[in-house]
Amino acid sequence: MLPAGRKKYRLTRGLLEVCNEFNQPVGILTKNSGILNDKDVLQEMARKNLVRAMVSITSFNEDLRRVMEPRTTTAIQRLKVIEELSKAGVTMGIMMGPMIPGLNEHEMQRIMKAASDAGATFTAYTFIRLNGAIKFLFHDWLYKNFPDRADKIWHLIEQSHNGKVNDSRWGLRMRGEGSIAEIVAQQYAKYGKLYNMNEGRTGLNLTSFKRPGQQFTLF
Repeated sequence: MLPAGRKKYRLTRGLLEVCNEFNQPVGILTKNSGILNDKDVLQEMARKNLVRAMVSITSFNEDLRRVMEPRTTTAIQRLKVIEELSKAGVTMGIMMGPMIPGLNEHEMQRIMKAASDAGATFTAYTFIRLNGAIKFLFHDWLYKNFPDRADKIWHLIEQSHNGKVNDSRWGLRMRGEGSIAEIVAQQYAKYGKLYNMNEGRTGLNLTSFKRPGQQFTLF
C-alpha cells in the first residue's frame, strides 16, 4: 500500500522522470513494493545503465518483521519486487540491515540465497549501532518485545562495539568489531561468494548526464 502523498503527488515518479530525461544516475533503497508502480521508468533508465535498486530485507520471520518494521511489505513480497524488476532489466540488490546478534543475524544465508534466486546480483549489510536517542528507543523496544533474551542481545551488541552500543568510528561503525561482528562479516563474504553476488559489478553510466538547457558544443 502506497503512502497517500505518493499516490496524490507522484513525487518519486516525477523525480525519476526528470532523472531519466537528463540521464542522471540513480540509486534506490526501498522496503516497500510501491517501487513497482514506476517500473516502466526504471526499465527505461536501466537500458541506459542509469539505475540500481536495493530492497531491504531484515527477516523472514513474520513475527519479527512485524515488530521491527510495522506497516511494511513482507519479505516474500520484497522478493517478488526483486524478481519483477530484475526481469525488467533493472540491476537489483539487497540491503540486510541492521543485522542484530541474537535476533536476526542467523538469517543472513537464507536472505542472500532467496534474493539471489529472485535475481539480485549485489548485496550490502549493516551491523546494528545505537547512536544518540536511538539507544534509548531501541532499549525500550527490545525489552518490551523480547524480555526473555533482551539482556543477551544487549550484551552482544556491546561486545561488538568495544563495550558500548554506539559507535561513530569510520570503518567500524557500520560493521562492528570483535568475535560476533567478525562471524557476521565472514558469513557475508562466504555466502556472497557461494551465491555469486557482487561479481563483476560495474558502475552506473556517469558520462551521458546533460544539464537542463545545456547547448551542444561545436568542437
